[in-house]
Amino acid sequence: MQRFVARRVLSETNSLRLFSQRCCFSQLVQKETASLDDHEACLPKLPPFDYSPPPYAGPSVDEILAKRKNFLSPALFHFYKKPLNVVDGKMQYLFDENGKRYLDAFGGIATVCCGHCHPDVVESIVNQLKRIQHSTVLYFNHAIADFAEALASKMPGNLKVVFFTNSGTEANELAIMMARLYTGCNDIISLRNAYHGNAAGTMVATGQSNWKFNVVQTGIHHALNPDPYRGVFGSDGEKYAEDVQGLVDFGTSGHVAGFISEAIQGVGGIVELAPGYLPAVYKTIRKAGGLCIADEVQAGFGRTGSHFWGFQAQGVVPDIVTMAKGIGNGIPLGAVVTTPDVAEVLTGRSYFNTFGGNPVCTAAGLAVLKVIEKENLQSNAQSVGSYLKERLTALKDKYEIIGDVRGRGFMLGIELVSDRQLKTPAKAEILHVMDQMKEMGVLVGKGGYYGNVLRITPPLCFSKQDSDFFVDVMDYTMSKM
Repeated sequence: MQRFVARRVLSETNSLRLFSQRCCFSQLVQKETASLDDHEACLPKLPPFDYSPPPYAGPSVDEILAKRKNFLSPALFHFYKKPLNVVDGKMQYLFDENGKRYLDAFGGIATVCCGHCHPDVVESIVNQLKRIQHSTVLYFNHAIADFAEALASKMPGNLKVVFFTNSGTEANELAIMMARLYTGCNDIISLRNAYHGNAAGTMVATGQSNWKFNVVQTGIHHALNPDPYRGVFGSDGEKYAEDVQGLVDFGTSGHVAGFISEAIQGVGGIVELAPGYLPAVYKTIRKAGGLCIADEVQAGFGRTGSHFWGFQAQGVVPDIVTMAKGIGNGIPLGAVVTTPDVAEVLTGRSYFNTFGGNPVCTAAGLAVLKVIEKENLQSNAQSVGSYLKERLTALKDKYEIIGDVRGRGFMLGIELVSDRQLKTPAKAEILHVMDQMKEMGVLVGKGGYYGNVLRITPPLCFSKQDSDFFVDVMDYTMSKM
């Protein structure tokens, strides 16, 4: 009997202990679940959006990566530790293979200006495809003429003759050749830290070793970069311009073919040229008999907000303007716009471009111009871009890693540094920031010679709510570093 009672007491004790453990475990799970719920509640939320992509049944990330390794150039690289497989896009948002939505703050490298798959642009492309996809400029078609007329109407001065190309690199190649033909000179002055393309002539004009192969490169002189953040003369544009005069005097015959620059360097890390720089340089170049070329491949089409073209912020009118990227909202299209006088130089020989002015591409380009006007996208870039920059500048006061916030409109840059005094590039930290922001639903680019500048170049339909989400995600990410 005593043994029976002892066994029963022991059994009840064990049951109570087990029940107590289960209760404790349950309470722990509830606490952890509540903690996770609280954590989720604290995370920034994507603005609501009335679109869901159709189910994706294509290859996985791993399958695509294997095909890239086997069949595509080994020079290709990608962002993120876990590559992103983009399968759908709508306006300022992208979707991966699982249907997850991302805020696109990179815009296909400043290329998608109206928004991904904008219905008006898509409709124009499809309608043109249904009639004729391609013939040749040796025959007439209204699409190329209509777009050239509309594009010329957006240009200042006597810039009204349009040559269509397939890319920004090709446009810059043509512009440099035209300057040399028109002036009879070979020397071109470009800027250090510039990027103008990766073909023979444009690679020479590019001012970063990261983008230059060890091939013969002649005929280009690189002037001091008028960088207000890292430059030797701060924001004194006229002081930097003196170096251009020095190059003319001591690096050439005294006569030059031209000068080429971006108003805001894109690949170079969203560097806006110091105020007063272009007026002084243009005066020097024209005195030396050269032409002034404005590379608007990234800054054009209202992206800067304050002006339709980036060079207008400095109060100058170039002799040649090149453009691409935003011109077609992602369609392969570029252009060179110049004066009738300069345009005449190409009549000396046969100049021809098989795909330049393709009906489908030019129909898309015309649709882009109409959307920018109809939806006031330049005005949106100005107002929302200014708001976004203000919020980002406030983050600079909060986090030492932010060395500089710069740019205008929807062409903004955030330079990350590990030491503000020394301006030491935060090369590793930027990769962490980008990865964490991607996991939270934000895609942003990077650039600059040191690869430490976040490039913010979203579609121009980016909203104030999108801006808040972007900044909140960056704030949260940096708070956990």
